[in-house]
Parts: sequence; structure tokens; C-alpha cells
Amino acid sequence: MVIESLSGVCCHQQMTCSSFNRPVFRSGADEKFKNLTHFTVSVTHRKRRLSLSPMAAAAPVKTSGSSSPKFYQEVVTAARANFTQEISFQLKDKDISLAKTLLHISAEDEAFAAFNREMDANSFQKEREGGKLSSDVQDLSQRESILLAGKKLEDWLSELDVIAKEVEVELISRDIGCHLIEVLEAVNKVLFDSMGFKRSNIVDSKCSYLHTVLSSKSGSAILLSIIYIEVCRRLNLTIVGSRVGEDFLIWPQTGNHEELFKVTSGHSLFGIVNGRCVEDPKSKASDLNSSSLLGLDIATNRDIIGIYLANLIRLHWKRASRMNRGLMLTSPLRPVHDDKTDGSSIPLLRPQDLRLAIMASEKLLILQPHNWALRRDHGMMLYFTREYGEAVQELSICMAFAPEEEAEILEPFVEKLHLLRLESSWKSLGHKGRMTVP
Repeated sequence: MVIESLSGVCCHQQMTCSSFNRPVFRSGADEKFKNLTHFTVSVTHRKRRLSLSPMAAAAPVKTSGSSSPKFYQEVVTAARANFTQEISFQLKDKDISLAKTLLHISAEDEAFAAFNREMDANSFQKEREGGKLSSDVQDLSQRESILLAGKKLEDWLSELDVIAKEVEVELISRDIGCHLIEVLEAVNKVLFDSMGFKRSNIVDSKCSYLHTVLSSKSGSAILLSIIYIEVCRRLNLTIVGSRVGEDFLIWPQTGNHEELFKVTSGHSLFGIVNGRCVEDPKSKASDLNSSSLLGLDIATNRDIIGIYLANLIRLHWKRASRMNRGLMLTSPLRPVHDDKTDGSSIPLLRPQDLRLAIMASEKLLILQPHNWALRRDHGMMLYFTREYGEAVQELSICMAFAPEEEAEILEPFVEKLHLLRLESSWKSLGHKGRMTVP
């Protein structure tokens, strides 16, 4: 299962949304969202439901008219608060639900994407009709709840329960006991044969969110690993995993690893669970055996969520920078000594994809607040959105934790960002031209 992670960025322990078009998440989640267990907004008036389509859909399902920006903002805020609560460091790692956490991530990103799709549709209609359309026709109180592709969080979790039940039926039909290998064979048959789950070689949004993968049966390697872990957990079978090179591999927690590497019908159980990367001679995974498996560092639930978020950052950054082939987050740091770092030289990136990458990096920083490389990348993404003040703040914090040689590279860049921030403020007051700084 190929998984490529960024040397990402992130920040504060708890974050909530302060502005939807430019989400900046502050410490301290709003009180009314702390006890949410799914993406529900209470109402006191008429009850209507808005069903958000999957990320790949062209537009959200609406009730009538336009949706309130406040509604989407509160959905984003609720999903972020739920995510923060789900991975709280007050919880033991074993008590963290991978499925719930990833569904909260899906809810936040889907609400953001749906908001932008609706604003685009609204603008198009406005141009066609030549009239002024309100973006706040419907009141939030008219909505009972927001659904993720037509289902509540509990319904998506039930999808995993159904898969586990199918495995139990498969075991009963074979009239066998619950030997580890037999259970794994049953899981493999149900997931990959009966239900048709498969690893997608195409990296896109549809294959990168848990609810869309459960629906389409096609997903990224890390998501299929998480589904495998969650199904086996429901069968009281512990599946562990570890990063090996660019791959993330999973296997059952057992003292007899030899059985996993026995080849039957051309494939080992370890290979069926982990996909073709195990058989690829170019992969480090192909060198593993029952002995070397014992020497791997087992990933915690928080580690797995971190790997998933790093992949999500990579996905959205790649989409955001698709018109600037080869552009890396740290590219602007290289020519900084050439004195060409100014607002006009920043490449134009796709704003919605860039914002989704920033949202993922914010969540990753909740998990890894002291990772200086993650914070550097987060600051650089803020620079690309021309949010110079926030970029200066993140990069300045990064410099305090970064190795000396990295801090020396960042220092002149941060000084230039200070000037860009002053110039931006100067222009916002109506002044023309460049500001001269002695």
C-alpha cells in the first residue's frame, strides 16, 4: 500500500473556525459543539435536511434557494470540534476510533467543498439572470441536520458492522472454528471478492475519504488498511501496522508470523492483505519475512491518522499546484537571497484545493504540535494564500524549534514576509505603489 507523506505542518491543540472563506482555527471549541456525536444542528422551527453529495459530485443537494454561509461554517466548526475531541490526548490511544475520526475529516471537507460549489452556482445564476441573488436565503433554523452523502455518521459506521457480519456468515458457512488464518481468509474473501473492494492507482478525492470509499469500494491503500483494521476490530481481531519505506503494511497481532508468509495459489496472506507492494521487488516491503516483521515499529492509532492526513495534504497540494508543475512548498526559500521574494512573484494556485490542504495541515498539527517541519510547511501554505501575518507567526514559531541550519534559511524569508505584510496593510488603506522601507 503506497503511502507518501509530507514533511507537513500544524499548530494548536484545539482549533475552531473563525472565518469560513479563510478558516483560521482558534484554541477552545465552541461550547455548543463539544458534546456532538454526529454532524447534527438542532432546530426549533421547520425541519428540513440538506444532503451533501460526495466530494466528487458536481454540486450539493439543496432544499430550495441558497444555503446560508453560516450553516456551512457551523458544520465545519462542529466537525473540527468532533475531530479534536476524538483524538484528544486525554484519551488512551486504543480508545480512538479511526473510522469516526476520518468521518469527521470528511464532514469538514465536504461542507467546505459544498459551500464553494454553491457559491459558484450562485454566481453563474446571477450572471445569467443579471440580478442580485442572496447567498443567505434560507435560515439555519430550517435545517435539522447535515448528512454525509445522504447518511449520518452512525449509518456509515454501520457499513463496517455489516461487513463484519458478512465475515461471520462466511465463517459459519464454512463450518469452521475461529483460527486466525481462517478468519483472515474470510475477511479477504468478503472484502476483496464478495464486496469488490480494490486499491485505486488513481489518487483523487473520491478515493481519499472514508465515506466515498465505503460507497464506491475503490480507495487509496491507507483507507483500505483502515477499513481492514476496523472490520477486524469488530471481530475481536487486532490488526497492527507499520510504515515500511513508502508503504504502510498491516498484519494480525500474532506470535506465529510464519503462517502469514506461506504462499497458497501464488499469494501469501500477507500479500493479499497488503496488495501488490509486497510482491514488487523495488519495494522494501518485498524484503520482509516472518523474522524482520518483528523488528518493525508498530504505528499507533494517532500515527495512522497522521499518515492519512499527510497523504491528504499531498493530494490537495498536488491539485492546487497542478498548473505549476514541480512546485514544492519550500521552493520560495531557495531564491530568497536573490531578493525576488515579493507578492507579485507568488505562483497562482487553485484556492479551494489550497485551502483544503491547509485545513488538513491544521488537523495534523493538532496531532503533532511540536513538529517543526510540519509547521514550516503550514506557514509556507499560508504564504501562498498571501496570508502574510499568519505565515510570519507560524514560521517564527517554526524557527524556534528547527535545527540551526534550517532556521538560518527561514530567517531572511520571514523578514521579507514582514515587509510584505506591511506593504499589504499599506495598500489596503488606499495607498498606491510600493512602500519604501528604510
